[in-house]
Amino acid sequence: MTSVWESLTVDALDPSRLAHWWAEALGYQVVSEKPDEVEIRPAPDRLPGIVFVPVDRTKETKNRLHLDLRPDDQEAEVERLVDMGARHVDVGQGEVGWTVLADPEGNEFCVLRGRTE
Repeated sequence: MTSVWESLTVDALDPSRLAHWWAEALGYQVVSEKPDEVEIRPAPDRLPGIVFVPVDRTKETKNRLHLDLRPDDQEAEVERLVDMGARHVDVGQGEVGWTVLADPEGNEFCVLRGRTE
């Protein structure tokens, strides 16, 4: 017997705002919005989801887990995400082929080169 990946949970100061940001970034849909959690998915019947739950403290250190995004055009996607409110961050990555960004609450994620770039 194995398990099915149901969701990834993200702590957030403003779960609704962050969930909507990630839904737009990923092309996902908000499938459930309650005061204590907001869930987004690729489609209502598709897993995994990302669940945003409220916390009362800001993020203080580098993520132990992060998402890697692989767009067709890395430069255009980085520009789009920055225009949406992401920011460039340095986590000590040095000279690499990906760009490290942080979402509006400071959660780091990587934007990789397209497979054909």
